Amino acid sequence: MADGPRSLEGKKYPAKKHAQNVLFHFDKKNSKKAQNVSFFISGEDLELYKYCDQTRPFRQNRYFFYLSGNNIPGSHVLYESDKDKLTIYLPNVDKEDIMWSGLPLSREEAAKKFDADEIKYAADISGNLKALKNKPYTTDINKFNQDFSSLLIEKDEDFFYALDEARAFKDEYEIELMRHAAKITDNCHLAVMSALPIETKETHIHAEFMYHALRQGAKNQSYDPICCSGESCSTLHWVKNDGDITPDKRSVLIDAGAEWDCYASDVTRCFPVNGEWTKEHLEIYNLVLKMQEEVYKSMKPGIEWEDLHLKAHRVLIEGFKQLGIFKEEYTVEEIFKAKASARFFPHGLGHMLGMDTHDTAGYANYSDPDPLLCYLRIRRRLEPNMVVTNEPGCYFSPFLLEETLNDPSKSKYINKEVLDRYWYVGGVRIEDDVLITRDGYEIFTKVTKDPKEISEIVKAAYERGEKSYHNVI
Repeated sequence: MADGPRSLEGKKYPAKKHAQNVLFHFDKKNSKKAQNVSFFISGEDLELYKYCDQTRPFRQNRYFFYLSGNNIPGSHVLYESDKDKLTIYLPNVDKEDIMWSGLPLSREEAAKKFDADEIKYAADISGNLKALKNKPYTTDINKFNQDFSSLLIEKDEDFFYALDEARAFKDEYEIELMRHAAKITDNCHLAVMSALPIETKETHIHAEFMYHALRQGAKNQSYDPICCSGESCSTLHWVKNDGDITPDKRSVLIDAGAEWDCYASDVTRCFPVNGEWTKEHLEIYNLVLKMQEEVYKSMKPGIEWEDLHLKAHRVLIEGFKQLGIFKEEYTVEEIFKAKASARFFPHGLGHMLGMDTHDTAGYANYSDPDPLLCYLRIRRRLEPNMVVTNEPGCYFSPFLLEETLNDPSKSKYINKEVLDRYWYVGGVRIEDDVLITRDGYEIFTKVTKDPKEISEIVKAAYERGEKSYHNVI
């Protein structure tokens, strides 16, 4: 089960095409700079913990990986636009290290694996850079390329723009990697839902998810899993994952995504602790589900992400009016203009997704004074081959709502007596990974979000009993 997508068998990660993509956006941004331009990026290397002979967990530089498809520590890549030539530099062979780590990838093996015109060793870098007509652009001078610092141009805004824009549009190879990451993640979420009788702590949920990810060959997570229950579900990035899951908490939220070959998934699901939805929990769950479904109705190329986000707020306001949390005598537009929903749905509708969980080129504006928009991570029009998350949420956090409840201009819309019935829910978030296509979208995430089906999965686990051991895959 540790194999990658079958559709990619025999194919190489399209590193050279990615370099050409960067060149295209670089030329588009500043055509004068793009004459005889070169790009050079150093990947990450193994680093020791301070005062220790153990290495830190390795995570490849995403810009480097985009231009190389190479996950070997200590590697480098050079693209020369005038020759349309991509060169990957492997780390110099350390004969002593072979005893501990085995034989490194040879140049011949690397040539078969990587989409590069030439494979060299790091010893060749200095001479090759000196021979270029112009200094190549790099992201930054760091410990991995400081020996060549005088030969590089760092932190150029146009180069970063080109890298980020190129990464925003996924090719079919990248899309297949992300579909595969989502498939692994689906199985992991199903495993968590299916094992609630033995998951008496948030840590158990964390362990169940990672166990099933590892069984499928995904050794890395896209981010630290968020595993919460009860009122902790109102904390957006709860990563303590240390609470007890007791019947009185009633609700569980898990936001977690496995990574595959440096590409992320990011999925959130919620469910009742014992399979029985309480009245308030189900009401809020169905409202968030409606928010997501209404967004899907408008999701297509050409739509502004802000409009989708604000549409979700209007759906929440309408739902709150029906539940009585917002007073019936006020219109949706009145409540919307007062921004009374901002702290019930404090984060953005979603974000770009790719090699990073919060991927490049979303162009967020965190200094925006509008409380409905300041945390929105995408401030642009959707285009084909972007991958985004659709993740509306609704939260009942005393910390978040304190200011709203003490502000007469906002609190007048809220029926506090009704609101008090919902504090225990904590929060609900439903999140899918979505590819924007030419005429609409494709949802990568397949694990159910139907509340009836979720209830049946959890109840079936209880019927098997606490001592049942299961592997979903």
